[in-house]
Amino acid sequence: MDEKLKIKISIADRVYPLNVDFSQEEGLRSASKKIDVMIKQFEENYAVRDKQDVLAMCALQFASQLEQQQIDKSTLGDDTKERLQKINDLLIQYLDK
Repeated sequence: MDEKLKIKISIADRVYPLNVDFSQEEGLRSASKKIDVMIKQFEENYAVRDKQDVLAMCALQFASQLEQQQIDKSTLGDDTKERLQKINDLLIQYLDK
């Protein structure tokens, strides 16, 4: 099933025709809506000169959210490893008695 779905995505009042897998359609449409909402928020709250400035700010916000999630995941992973090591040490102490 290598059939592609032809869709049109609108971002910043421009339409982009895309050929995507069926499984990607929902994610792309959702992302498009989030970008448009973010664009409106930036335009209402900041003095922006043109759409490129707004799109750059949107890209920065999305990228920083992704990076923060990666940092949080990494930090959580280290914390979990540390806890497991402590539990392992306690088990070894208990079994050695």
